[in-house]
Amino acid sequence: MSGHILTVAQQKGGSGKTTLAAHLAVALAMRADGPVAVLDVDPQGSLGTWFETREEQLGEDRTGLEFRTASGWGARREARSLSRDHAFVIIDTPPKTDVDAKPAIDAADHVIVPIQPTPVDVWATEQTFQLAARENTPAILVLNRVPPRASLTHEMEAAMNESGYPALSARLGNRTGFAASMGKGRTVMEVEPSGKAATEIHALLEEFLGHLNGTS
Repeated sequence: MSGHILTVAQQKGGSGKTTLAAHLAVALAMRADGPVAVLDVDPQGSLGTWFETREEQLGEDRTGLEFRTASGWGARREARSLSRDHAFVIIDTPPKTDVDAKPAIDAADHVIVPIQPTPVDVWATEQTFQLAARENTPAILVLNRVPPRASLTHEMEAAMNESGYPALSARLGNRTGFAASMGKGRTVMEVEPSGKAATEIHALLEEFLGHLNGTS
């Protein structure tokens, strides 16, 4: 039985896709439900840079993940190949292009769409959901980099509700720990396992897995 393929996608740049993809992959690996692979189809290669740093810091045999790259339609083939030997395959996609994102979305069981609490992100999200709909792939919003200003968060929640797109109630705060841990080839769960950022990632993953399994 093939594992789950999860594609992190957002047409707008700067939404935190790579950070979310890396953190979800490590969090899934920590659960020990099976091997986890990450697939970078973004030409910028940010996820690959993170993984190389991870290898340097932890050792090639201690990353807890398998890493691959692909481009264009090769992404779909690579993702499906990885899913035969892994419980989860996490794909990081580039912004502003359908050429690389489309095959990754087509191969996915689910698309995770990070969105920052700004009107521009809401507008950009529509394009991502349309692309997922054309590939018949379910998609869900994840509110990311949320500032402590509750009023803005409530406004964005209203906008998300009006869009009609499904969204997780768990969200990730605008915390420096995410970027700092990525720079070390790690994640917040490894650098500060009892911190708020790690707690947010675990809560988000639990809710998403419930959604994926049809229990929430």
